[in-house]
Amino acid sequence: MSKSALLKSSIAKKYWMALTGLFLCIFLVGHLLGNLQLILKAGEEGRIAFNEYAYFMAHNPMVKILSYLTYFSIIFHSVDGILLTIKNKRSRPQGYAKNNANANSSSTSRNMAMLGSLILVFIVMHMANFWYKAKIEKTNTPFPLHVYKIKQDKQFMEDSSMFYFTHNPSIQPIPRNNDVVTVKNDTELYHKGTNIMIGEGYKDLHSLVFSFFGQDKSIYGFPKNKNALYFTLFYVLSMIVLSFHLWHGFSSAFQSIGINHSSYNSIIKFSGMLFAVLVPLGFAIIPIMIFLNQI
Repeated sequence: MSKSALLKSSIAKKYWMALTGLFLCIFLVGHLLGNLQLILKAGEEGRIAFNEYAYFMAHNPMVKILSYLTYFSIIFHSVDGILLTIKNKRSRPQGYAKNNANANSSSTSRNMAMLGSLILVFIVMHMANFWYKAKIEKTNTPFPLHVYKIKQDKQFMEDSSMFYFTHNPSIQPIPRNNDVVTVKNDTELYHKGTNIMIGEGYKDLHSLVFSFFGQDKSIYGFPKNKNALYFTLFYVLSMIVLSFHLWHGFSSAFQSIGINHSSYNSIIKFSGMLFAVLVPLGFAIIPIMIFLNQI
C-alpha cells in the first residue's frame, strides 16, 4: 500500500485516529493529576505545589517534546475525524438515513464529530484563558510571580501595596512596583537602581486559576473574574461533552487498532466507561470547588 493510500483510506484514518485518541487519553490522566494539586492542598502549600508543577512542566525538555506531540495529536485527531466523517457521509447509501439508526449504533457514536468539535472549541478557549495569558500575552506589567528565592539584602526590602510573596515566612516580601524591581527572562527579579539580581520566582498560575474561577486574588495581582459563574458552567458542560466523547471513543479506539476479542472486550468496554466518567468528573470538580470557595 502506498503512502498516499495509507493516509487516504478509511481504515488508515480510523487507525491514526485511534492512536492519537489513546495518546490524548494518557495526556488527560497526566494533566488531571497535575491539576488536582489545585484542590488537594490548600492555602500557601497548594500555591507552592501547583506553581512548582507548572514551572517544571514549562521548563523540562522532555515535557516540552511531549507538549508538541500533544498539540500535533489534537490537531491531527480533529482533522482526521472531520475527514472521516465527510468520507463516511459521502459513501453512505441514499436510503441509509431512513433506517433505524438506534438499532445500528448509539447516539454518541453517531455524533462523535459534533462532540469532538465542541471539545476543540473548549480547548481553544482553555488555552486562551490560561496558556496564552501565561506564555504569550504581553502587558505593561510583568506576569505576577510567586517568589521562591530571594537574596537577603535589607537594602532592597522596601514596603509596597503590590509585592511578591516568598515561600519562606522569615524573609520579607519584595516590592513589585516598577520603581524598585524589574523582571527579566520572565522569572528573574532585578533591583532597578543597581541592576543586581535579587530574586527568582515562578509565574503565579495558581492565583490566575483561582481568580479566573471567582476568588479574589488581588493581593497577588489577579482581581476576581466577574464572569466566573459563566466560565465555571462552561467548563463543567465541556467536561460532560468530553465524557460522552470518551464513552464511545475509548473502546472503539482499541477495536480500530485490532485489539478486539470476546475474552477481553467486556473489560475494555467497562474500563472505557469508567475512564469516561472519572476523568471528566475530576476536571469538573476543580472549577466547582474553587468557585464555591471550598479550597
